[in-house]
Amino acid sequence: MAQQDPEELLEMSTETRELLEENNLRPLWEVEDDFGNTFGDMEPDIWKWEDIQASIDGIESDVPIADLPPGFQRRVAVPINTALGNAISNTIYVGVQTVSPGETAPSHRHGANALRYTINGNEDMKTVVAGEEFPMEDNDLVTTPQWEWHDHVNDSDETAAWLDVLDLPLVLDSLNRKNVFENHELERQPVTKTQGYWDSQYGRGRPADEKSDGSIPGPFEGNREPTPPYRFGWDEMEESLRQRAENDDPDPHDGYSLAYVNPATGQEPLFPTMSFRAQLLNEGPTDPHFHNAVEVYFVIEGEGATHVGDEALEWSQWDIFVVPPDEIHHHEPDGEAILLGMTDRPVFEAFNFYAEAEPSS
Repeated sequence: MAQQDPEELLEMSTETRELLEENNLRPLWEVEDDFGNTFGDMEPDIWKWEDIQASIDGIESDVPIADLPPGFQRRVAVPINTALGNAISNTIYVGVQTVSPGETAPSHRHGANALRYTINGNEDMKTVVAGEEFPMEDNDLVTTPQWEWHDHVNDSDETAAWLDVLDLPLVLDSLNRKNVFENHELERQPVTKTQGYWDSQYGRGRPADEKSDGSIPGPFEGNREPTPPYRFGWDEMEESLRQRAENDDPDPHDGYSLAYVNPATGQEPLFPTMSFRAQLLNEGPTDPHFHNAVEVYFVIEGEGATHVGDEALEWSQWDIFVVPPDEIHHHEPDGEAILLGMTDRPVFEAFNFYAEAEPSS
């Protein structure tokens, strides 16, 4: 006896089909294939600094910030993963931003988590966040909390450049939140706090007896305290990193690393959606492993290669590269190297979904 086609077994009457369509309903077996759609499989990729530099120099020469349309109004070159078309990964956005001498990137705020990592900076290049001016010196990391006003002011005589890192693809695409930007009525927000204020509140001393008033969050507020404004000076971070390398054993996969912690909690991740670490490699190749989180790297100093699957991404200072999820990878520095590691691992951990393993021999 011939078996009946499963499609025929699931065939519905015209009456049932019309009833479903009239009420915007579909049976599960017809929609299951529509779940899990993605832009495409991410590819390992690298953006060489010499190419980024030439591109941002051209943009700076051609496009004054004042000529940009309202909205983002930032002069940025954005590394694009070809499988995605709009960012380096489907959760993390990285851009290289420049502000010319005398320019201001106008004040705005947004619901996305953000930070700045300085490439070329000085004490007269400042990002103003929540009323405080934060100097942007080389390799400093400055946080931009959700819904805090921020602008970038270059009072020096040299162009400043830095990394912008945000969870924009996650917020705009995955969460479909389009109303996440607001422009300030002024080009520059008023400076209302002395330099060092936020550091004084989130360093070793904390405000005493500070309690929540129990009020309901407003339209641009969440139900938890966002990561506060904070400047992680590179001198202190590098000293701590080298002390770790002199006194502790390396992680087999990441060498010697220190996480940038949330100043309000003293723990990682820095943001609910992204984690960051300074990573020193100096003892030959790391052990291969893989995980289901994205990792993006910026080369602070040194050179070497990161092997991703069968591909070798050869890097040097200020290059940017990405390791896609589930790809076996390891680092092979040529001497000593320091990387800034960025990952969306906190998103996976929040869903109890993070997985990591070494390849079977």
